[in-house]
Amino acid sequence: MSDESINYVNWFRHASPYINAHQGKTFVLMLGGEAIADNNFENIVHDIALMNSLGIRLVLVHGARPQIEERLTAQGVQTRLHHDLRVTDSASLQCVIEAIGVIRSTIEAKLSMGLVNTPMHGAEMRVCSGNYITGRPIGIYEGVDLCHTGEVRRIDHRGIRSQLDLGNIVLLSNLGYSPTGEIFNLPVEEVASQTAITLKADKLILFGGEKGIIDSRGSLRSELLARTAERFLHQYHSQLDNPETAYTELSKLLQMATEVCAGGVPRCHLISYKDDGALLAELYTRDGAGTMIIQESYEQVRSANIEDVGGIIELIKPLEEKGILVRRSRELLEAEVEQFFVVERDGAIIGCAALYQYPEELMGELACVAITKEYQGGDRAEMLLSAIEEKARELQLNTLFVLTTRTAHWFIEHGFAEISLEKLPGKKQTLYNFQRNSKVFSKSL
Repeated sequence: MSDESINYVNWFRHASPYINAHQGKTFVLMLGGEAIADNNFENIVHDIALMNSLGIRLVLVHGARPQIEERLTAQGVQTRLHHDLRVTDSASLQCVIEAIGVIRSTIEAKLSMGLVNTPMHGAEMRVCSGNYITGRPIGIYEGVDLCHTGEVRRIDHRGIRSQLDLGNIVLLSNLGYSPTGEIFNLPVEEVASQTAITLKADKLILFGGEKGIIDSRGSLRSELLARTAERFLHQYHSQLDNPETAYTELSKLLQMATEVCAGGVPRCHLISYKDDGALLAELYTRDGAGTMIIQESYEQVRSANIEDVGGIIELIKPLEEKGILVRRSRELLEAEVEQFFVVERDGAIIGCAALYQYPEELMGELACVAITKEYQGGDRAEMLLSAIEEKARELQLNTLFVLTTRTAHWFIEHGFAEISLEKLPGKKQTLYNFQRNSKVFSKSL
């Protein structure tokens, strides 16, 4: 086999856990008019076809802002925005309807392709559109009558689910309909958010012009907790002199992500519609291609304090007795408690993990990972790992390592790879317990 074939086989094997994890799940994808107008849109359609073939239940929500602007300009219709909402009078509404009609037909046509020697060959996808969105007028907003601009009143989630159960792709626009037969121009962001929340979707995927969230070092943040995303938004808005400048594409997408996570959607992804393959890379590779916003749990993950020491001791004692964890005295825990994160449920500590810094080597040690027996089997260890990784990045560490005797497979499943003892920081090497014979694993951040 050629090197190219071997690389393809290896990629396919590494993708298989994600293929299994996503099968049968419901994903809502939001594509703004800018994404549809981009030269890469046809590649996105190919990737959507592949996802459908792999058993993902798909709802596509599309917008049409640039296409609406083109029609308004061509027909000489004057319009304006008020707090980033279009004042949609009767003439403007006609342009909105026409633009959305063309886009809907374009998407349906592209999803119907089946030419030989193309990624669409044999796809045979069925696309369903309809009056699934009930809208209502916003009315007068801060003294301005927004006319036919509306907001979401209700999502027909049962109707959408029935189509998904049949294997159909559901295509929604930013038009809403009222029981009196009126048509409303809705913000596409609201349609996508409310659809994801109402359907209890597993993911909301947002296509924007940027790859995702870039940190202060200029690096793409592959993952963010929802509370961190909210903090970023707060910092951004607090620096603005004019509130109208807050409506950048990225800020709106980040706002959507925090809202849908708060509404019960576990994961929200920000990816670029300009990057060929970004959708597949985000869903089927470990590193991804954008930024994933993770829902906060009602079980709080937080930094530990001195009052948590008793709970941590009670939690880790059984694991110490079995030799799974290194024994730690109360005095040592009290001295190191600031290095710990805990999972708290109704005032009880049900999980913990620690991060020890080695700043000279830009490395951090993940240690003392424990979940109480009654709450094992969920994603609490993953939550702790995410918190530790986020903290390590804030400390500008490049690598996370762990020593383990009994849980090697769990760390491998979460992106760690075995390394030699010699690659550990010098101070850690001198403290290595050869009697325990722990294996060493590391993960790049």
